[in-house]
Amino acid sequence: MNVKEKITIEDFEDKSFKMRVVEPENEKKASFTHYLHNHRNGVSQFFKNDALGYVKEVLAKKYPEETITNKVAEDALQYLLFDRKSNVPFPEPKIQKFKFIDLFAGIGGFRLAFQNIGGKCVFTSEWDKYSKMTYQANFGEVPFGDITRPETKGYIPNNFDVLCAGFPCQSFSIAGKRGGFEDTRGTLFFDVAEIIKKKQPKAFFLENVKGLRNHDKGKTLKTILNTLREDLGYFVPEPQIINAKEYGVPQNRERIFIVGFRKDLGINDFEYPVGKNKNVAIEDILEEKEVSVKYYLSATYVDTLRKHKARHASKGNGFGYEIIPNEGTANAVVCGGMGRERNLILDDKLTNFVPVTHITGEVNREGIRKMTPREWARLQGFPEEFKIVVSDAQAYKQFGNSVAIPAIQATAKRIIEKLKNA
Repeated sequence: MNVKEKITIEDFEDKSFKMRVVEPENEKKASFTHYLHNHRNGVSQFFKNDALGYVKEVLAKKYPEETITNKVAEDALQYLLFDRKSNVPFPEPKIQKFKFIDLFAGIGGFRLAFQNIGGKCVFTSEWDKYSKMTYQANFGEVPFGDITRPETKGYIPNNFDVLCAGFPCQSFSIAGKRGGFEDTRGTLFFDVAEIIKKKQPKAFFLENVKGLRNHDKGKTLKTILNTLREDLGYFVPEPQIINAKEYGVPQNRERIFIVGFRKDLGINDFEYPVGKNKNVAIEDILEEKEVSVKYYLSATYVDTLRKHKARHASKGNGFGYEIIPNEGTANAVVCGGMGRERNLILDDKLTNFVPVTHITGEVNREGIRKMTPREWARLQGFPEEFKIVVSDAQAYKQFGNSVAIPAIQATAKRIIEKLKNA
């Protein structure tokens, strides 16, 4: 089989493969895309065997009349390195200054921030199938799956510089008085710590909800810091609460950042960046043109929200919907609950009030609507070119779970400056 005459990269981008969930025991497509993106930087050997397996699998399906030998697959894989499309929305930087890995990657907020300052991502992991679709559409890579599986960890290359992880907040079962590595077993932080211990990156950058500081009466954060400092031997300055609104996005989003450096580098001080509070407001991220009527609330629902808020107010509670003024700052976008209703806006541009979704009652005439997924993307600092390829429901979830890119990037820049001068 003459691979150059028959195949193109499009053969490996069939929608049936894009949309399919990568099964935990089959990471071949992730290996294939990682191989194509890392063939020049010395880590491709971690992905090659499964990449070849994926090529054989696709070719056998596409050309059943041909005998697909290992030699044919090898030739095809090497040919594809040169045929690879270059129109990925967010390709690797042309000048690569350092390597990083992206754990609990979501839709790539960490990746965008680190690529913007010259970083090359050499491994990414994310379990959610819809987030994988968004990640692939924007970076041309399929993330590996469940990072708790030893097989998935086996794909992580050596000699990368920074480990990035926005791991979920979980309670630990603290057996000892101190709390440390062994006490985090069964949690996702344990897997992060295990990777740090084995791969010994120069630095790590962890992000979590603000509540981690007081979670389980402070025991959770204490255990994390003991693990990183005492058990893993990293210099870890006091974690910092960073608010996205100080970094150029109109969103009041506080998150805890935890940075660490390998002790042999001799780094014993680190200052988190100080936001510049660039006087941005909601009006800076709103759509200029009329948006679909589907984002406007029904009059019935508006009435329900008002009654709900009044009931809570009568009990002295502050729960309920909120309309953000144009000159105001959004509440933190979150993946569920009252996330959208806490960030309603007034928009009087609607001209077509005919509902396009099944709502109870008529569309409200006050101009009250939810923000669009694109507006949520802007609140998190995602560029306009970032592709939204999933449903609105999934998009809200993805952007709500993501990181505020400008705050991450400002901190990442400080980390790389420290490593450069070490």
